[in-house]
Amino acid sequence: MRYEVERKFLVAHAGWRERAVSRHRLTDGLVGEFAGGKVRVRLDDERAWLTVKGRREGLSRPEFEYEIPRDEAADMLRLVCETCLIEKTRHCVPHDGMVWTVDEYGGALAGMVLAEVELEHEAQVVALPDWLGREVTADARFRQSTLLRLAREAGRPVTLTEVIAARL
Repeated sequence: MRYEVERKFLVAHAGWRERAVSRHRLTDGLVGEFAGGKVRVRLDDERAWLTVKGRREGLSRPEFEYEIPRDEAADMLRLVCETCLIEKTRHCVPHDGMVWTVDEYGGALAGMVLAEVELEHEAQVVALPDWLGREVTADARFRQSTLLRLAREAGRPVTLTEVIAARL
């Protein structure tokens, strides 16, 4: 079994752009949520997969991923996840021996930019790039499901200021 160990941050400025080595567009759909976990389908230009994530404990949570046919993922996104879609462009940005992902959201979350890094273990020391802002790993307001809910309630993409002011 694989454990995902990650930290998530706001992005303070666009200094990461000049360091990005790749980017690709992703569409995520929330299939369901359960006891602190979720099931998600993801589609990019080349492949598709179903991911089951368990309850987070600290920075870690169990994660199971299964590659699935692209046409089935597209059908799930259209038929099961139509109101829970996340569109983003993921940029890979190397820094001090690690690869950071910077997600620029579109669609219902247009304007939101978040960075994250996957760790080997929770105690791993990480050199933080200067373009990072505040850490939001444990902040429920920055979970994708919460961001989607806030955007649905507002009837438009929400700003970072509105997310920070949100009461959960």
